Amino acid sequence: MKKILCLLFIYALCLSDSFGKDLRFVQITDVRYSKSSESTRLKDTINEINKQKDIDFVVFTGDNIQKPDKKDLEGFIKEAKHIRKPFYVIIGDKEVNKYKGLSKKEYLTYLKKNLKTIKKADANYIAEYGGVAFFFVDGAKDVVPSTNGYYREDTLDWLDLNLDKYSRKNVVIFQHFPIVPPTNNENYMTLKTDRYFEILNKHKNVKAVISGHFGVNKEETVDGVVHITTAPLPAYRVIDMINSNSQAPSFWAEVRN
Repeated sequence: MKKILCLLFIYALCLSDSFGKDLRFVQITDVRYSKSSESTRLKDTINEINKQKDIDFVVFTGDNIQKPDKKDLEGFIKEAKHIRKPFYVIIGDKEVNKYKGLSKKEYLTYLKKNLKTIKKADANYIAEYGGVAFFFVDGAKDVVPSTNGYYREDTLDWLDLNLDKYSRKNVVIFQHFPIVPPTNNENYMTLKTDRYFEILNKHKNVKAVISGHFGVNKEETVDGVVHITTAPLPAYRVIDMINSNSQAPSFWAEVRN
């Protein structure tokens, strides 16, 4: 198969209420699966992931299908179910359009029906592993979709409220649209991010925000939060989170070809 770019992050952090176990998870983004032009990229990547040891879960961070089409969604989920670990799904900008075949509600209802990890048909949700809370945050629009992300006020209210609830745990956020852009491409910028940054500054337990969308690999630390952007399939990231008594998070990245 085509060489895979696998970025390994070792993340050392101090949990507020207890030290959790070490975690390893995989991020895949911008798969853009289409039944009309199927390739082996997703299948080959899943086979590679299944060979790796100690994976706790996998996250697809949006643009999982090429267009808002239920058959494509069904095909993508069918393929993704070959992953031998739990996996989670976030919506991107390409895959929902209320007036062109697949609304966000229909997309989420299908996920709830077909995935054990999705408990409710909600775009924003939380999972816990090893004492860490993983937030899945939605910035997609299915009315007048756009490549510009936008985190609605009700989504930011949800984020603020739940960061309060999880104030004694460290938090990692997954989303499709970065709020720290890895390039200056205005067509992909996330709009009106001021309140999002206010929430991050208010809640010091957010350690990383992991996104896709821009088509590049980049990491940048802003006010103590590491913002990670990942390139599309066939690239993917394996992230090791090492829980230690270190007072400051530390990162080590290795590029594998």
